[in-house]
Amino acid sequence: MAAQTFQQEYMQMPPITRAYTTACVLTTLAVQLDIISPFQIYFNPDLIFRQYQLWRIVTSFLYFGPIGFNFLFNMIFAYRYCRMLEEGAFRGKTADFCFMFLFGGFFMVVMALFVNLVFLGSAFTMMLVYVWSRRNPYIRLNFFGLMNFQAPFLPWVLLGFSLLIGNSVIIDMMGIAIGHIYFFLEDVFPQQQGGFKVLKTPTFLKTLLEAPPDQEDYNPLPEEGEGFNRGLGRQQPPNREDHDNQ
Repeated sequence: MAAQTFQQEYMQMPPITRAYTTACVLTTLAVQLDIISPFQIYFNPDLIFRQYQLWRIVTSFLYFGPIGFNFLFNMIFAYRYCRMLEEGAFRGKTADFCFMFLFGGFFMVVMALFVNLVFLGSAFTMMLVYVWSRRNPYIRLNFFGLMNFQAPFLPWVLLGFSLLIGNSVIIDMMGIAIGHIYFFLEDVFPQQQGGFKVLKTPTFLKTLLEAPPDQEDYNPLPEEGEGFNRGLGRQQPPNREDHDNQ
């Protein structure tokens, strides 16, 4: 029964989220079982461009470290915000969501050429968090029950937390920067006077990934409710109609 429930939940995941999280888990298991080594998958420009080990461009986004608390922590965080984006702002726009993945991945690889980073998954997750937070500006969050804030402050709270515990903030800053570039080009600039749509999803992606029509039993991950990542709880904004009726 448990296996059937897990399979059902797994198949209900949107396609890009399912593919990305599955690839991350399989890569980590392969390393844990000594099938491959982290030295075979980390980002190394010399090996990529001189020895044509092109798989490193992809695998550097799929490994969060050995199985343990840090891995589970990052995987849950990546899964949740990736899924909420795909089921929220990108619902029915699988090709557009895939294009955002490609956009973010390309610019992270370019930036990684100048910054000493060997794995890019955490920065990629921060990009997803940034885009989600900017597209859900009215959702309120709480951080370990200590402070309440609007969703757009989430990336900065996480950056401050990383700084507080002594982690490098370069990874977080990279994710925030690329997330902001995407958000500005996709959501802000086209709405400006004289603006136009800069980012256009290639036709072949739309052909390959065109989303099927909505089904009655579709059960998206709720945007509202109690959060669980990094001590973050999500609070539902007050309903204006309920307030007026009081």
